Amino acid sequence: MIVYPNAKINLGLNIVGRRTDGYHNIETVFFPIPLCDMLEVVMTEGPEALQFKTSGRGINVGADDNICVKAYKQVSRKFDLPPIGIYLHKIIPIGAGLGGGSSDAAFTLKLLNDLFELGMTAGEMSRMISPVGADCPFFVENKPAFATGIGDVLTPVDLSLEGWHLTLVKPDVFVSTAEAYRNVVPRRPEIDIRDILKRPVEEWKDVLANDFEKSVFANHPEIAAVKDELYKAGCVYASMSGSGSAVFGLSRETINYEAHEGDFVWKCKL
Repeated sequence: MIVYPNAKINLGLNIVGRRTDGYHNIETVFFPIPLCDMLEVVMTEGPEALQFKTSGRGINVGADDNICVKAYKQVSRKFDLPPIGIYLHKIIPIGAGLGGGSSDAAFTLKLLNDLFELGMTAGEMSRMISPVGADCPFFVENKPAFATGIGDVLTPVDLSLEGWHLTLVKPDVFVSTAEAYRNVVPRRPEIDIRDILKRPVEEWKDVLANDFEKSVFANHPEIAAVKDELYKAGCVYASMSGSGSAVFGLSRETINYEAHEGDFVWKCKL
């Protein structure tokens, strides 16, 4: 059985408070986009309970630490699974703020639930996958959602971007989550993100912000340059996704973006 774990973008991202456990509380809207990896689970024979292989974009962790394997282990603690092979082909850029790894984990869990008819509800799967990654539960329902807490408390959002053109650029830059948080000062936004998103997209530019941009752009001006270039190319709204380094832009028509060497550029009509 093959499935296609998709990416997400963040529409607005506010860091609203520091937690006693060392994490931060956030407010953001997760929005799914059709940039996908490929994930397959097959039955196998032999003594190994799990065989795991990857292709495509390089993953800088061993098999035991891969997020798909962690999802498998969550399921196998509760259910008796037969020997299987998991094959992941990576297309979504890694370390981009697009949630590719979290999506792979959630889709692994959903695929196992369907393939072996485990009968878990969406709520049960969300609770099972939550320890694997804060934004993993989003990909269970995989619909636009207002995320609070550490990104794990989800409220459905009625939002459509149908007909808009999305241009996504991942420059050849890595931004660690720790680096992105290092210089962020938590604050409460003046306007709720959900209220902003009720406005026309053309009005988002000056009010829908990603709080990570200030600190990340200061250390990586090449990421800030991508955002500027998207606006110059004709986007009416552009923003970094998550803690970076991917930047996306929305436009009424497809735009001509002059890619730099090493850039990952992807376009679609939503």
